[in-house]
Amino acid sequence: MNRLLTALVLGALLVSGGARALTLGDARQQGRVGETLSGYLAPLRQDAETLALVEQINAARAQHYRQLAQQNNISVDDVAKLAGQKLVERAAPGEYVRGINGQWLKK
Repeated sequence: MNRLLTALVLGALLVSGGARALTLGDARQQGRVGETLSGYLAPLRQDAETLALVEQINAARAQHYRQLAQQNNISVDDVAKLAGQKLVERAAPGEYVRGINGQWLKK
């Protein structure tokens, strides 16, 4: 995959949508969510606010992954995995990521 695709994936994922009670940044800092190698956010807490945020973010990611896959003639799974690797690598200290063994790690 090329660098342009990587930049497009990361740029879209780092932008979180408008005003809401819980932002992606807040959820990450509070340990409510974590990044996975699948390219999708996963909840660490099961409260309604966290679950709604995860659902919203993952739906937006899935749509974006489909668009990038179609534009670049590659599979959606490949786009999602590339995004997942980059998001896990770039998680900030104190944020949670799910390792290849399926266990949550605090960076």
